[in-house]
This record gives sequence, C-alpha cells and structure tokens, in this order.
Amino acid sequence: MSDREVSERLSGLETRLDRLETLLGALNDKLDRAGSGLADAKTSIQAWVTEYVSLRLQQLVPETCEHEPDDALSEGPVLPGTRLRCTDEVLHRLGRIPIPFVRQMVTQKVAETARAENVGVIDVPFFERAATF
Repeated sequence: MSDREVSERLSGLETRLDRLETLLGALNDKLDRAGSGLADAKTSIQAWVTEYVSLRLQQLVPETCEHEPDDALSEGPVLPGTRLRCTDEVLHRLGRIPIPFVRQMVTQKVAETARAENVGVIDVPFFERAATF
C-alpha cells in the first residue's frame, strides 16, 4: 500500500469516527432527557398502583357501620357480608372454597337467591341449589 492509500483510508476512518462520536453524543443527550421522564413515569405508576390497591382493598374488606342490634343475628350464624341467617355447615362449606373472590361470588349468588325466594335460614340443600352457576 502506498502512503496515499493509507492516508485516504485513515481519513475515511476519522470521518466515520467523527460521525459515530456525534451519534453517541446525541444518544447520550436523549438518555439524559429521558432519565427525568423516567422518574416522573415511576412516580405516576406508583401513585396509580397505590390508588388501585386501595380501591381493591375497599372492595374486599366489608364495610362496617353502626346499627341497632338485630335479635335475628343472635339466633345463629349469618352468611358473610350479609344479614342472612345460615347453618354452621353452610359456613363450613363456604370456608372450604380456597379462592377468596370465588368464595365471595358464591356468597353473593346464594344471598341474591335467598332474598329473591324469601328464605329465612340458608341450609345445605338450599346452598347447593343456589350456589350452582
């Protein structure tokens, strides 16, 4: 190779390195600007998750309220989250449902059916019939 060819190749290499350096500088600037945006995004996501968890907990935890004592409640167990009387066996069967939201769905379905049919005490046969979807 002649000195001229080496010089041309070296010049071409320097041109490419300059271009690469410019691109890396631009990329670094973009990453610096995105860094502040990431902090804002992280804060926003944390706020959303906190609000969502709070909402779900409010849905899952039964509300408490002050009310006059009900004599019917002292006569036996009640269906969770309702004022409907039931037997101990019904509570036992509900307790055997391992997934909480499924247990809640079954309880709601049984309570709706009991209210619709004006059932006084929910027993196992009624529970089995009403809990069927």
